[in-house]
Amino acid sequence: MKIGVFIPIGNNGWLISTNAPQYMPTFELNKAIVQKAEHYHFDFALSMIKLRGFGGKTEFWDHNLESFTLMAGLAAVTSKIQIYATAATLTLPPAIVARMASTVDSISGGRFGVNLVTGWQKPEYEQMGMWPGDEYFSRRYDYLTEYVQVLRDLWGKGQSDFKGEFFTMNDCRLSPRPEQPVKVICAGQSDAGMAFSAQYADYNFCFGKGVNTPTAFAPTAARMKAAAEQAGRDVGSYVLFMVIADETDEAARAKWEHYKAGADEDALSWLTEQSQKDTRSGSDTNVRQMADPTSAVNINMGTLVGSWSTVARLLDEVATVSGCAGVLLTFDDFLTGIENFGKHIQPLMSCRKAVLPAQQEVA
Repeated sequence: MKIGVFIPIGNNGWLISTNAPQYMPTFELNKAIVQKAEHYHFDFALSMIKLRGFGGKTEFWDHNLESFTLMAGLAAVTSKIQIYATAATLTLPPAIVARMASTVDSISGGRFGVNLVTGWQKPEYEQMGMWPGDEYFSRRYDYLTEYVQVLRDLWGKGQSDFKGEFFTMNDCRLSPRPEQPVKVICAGQSDAGMAFSAQYADYNFCFGKGVNTPTAFAPTAARMKAAAEQAGRDVGSYVLFMVIADETDEAARAKWEHYKAGADEDALSWLTEQSQKDTRSGSDTNVRQMADPTSAVNINMGTLVGSWSTVARLLDEVATVSGCAGVLLTFDDFLTGIENFGKHIQPLMSCRKAVLPAQQEVA
């Protein structure tokens, strides 16, 4: 099972809490995180794109770096780890993204991939005059289908004459092309989203669910696997989890309860309001899950809370789910969390023994 880190391109990472670590996103912080992840044999690092935050006392995600430029810098200071940037497809023409990706591919030596997002938070785009209208909610995968076809044309043969409803290419050229095939990731959970990923993506992201329920996402992975099989392709699921670990289960649980007690209710209200804007058929369950009040303090991603051995056992259970290709991890404290993961958790994981040097394995 592959291990990735979802780096904190926005302030405070993924905890919407006054009791959580409060910090601004910087290149130096993310460089330290990704270099540490590479040191501990993580397979990939991914950054999101966020153009407007949720406000509240913590000013959650009001402060963000830009994904492609950040990952270009990180590609230059790493040597092995796969690097993924996120393209907000409403803001960037596909021919420009194709060229940006080819450039970062050159910087990384063929280690680059792209996460394509259609956009669900209307104020992110409306503030720039780029929201195409609410009918876009039901047409976004039609738009993305044309978008990725232009990307594939340019990356594959360096030329595109694609003609569609949303994009028209007239002998559009790209050179140099990427050294390696650029992997494409999407995060669709609706039927339309999964159909898109089945046809065009290499991996599909989904949310883990609940606290210490590592296989609760299995029905989602099964849907993705079935859709991919119907399309005659193999598209694995990458599952998003937050790890809150400590030396004992009790200490880890205490941290989790402390974070929940400091929930930034104003920021969470904004999230709930925005998640309800998409009332069209095909609304992605990822967005609805994010705003569920059950555990919104960390956007309701699956949460693994416990001692080193507990978290290792839970991740080994994740690896047993059919269709699961890997996990995308966040941490309450990224630098400490990755250090503890590399030293104490990963060596206990049966599903990671093949990638670890013998001296790091625990007998």
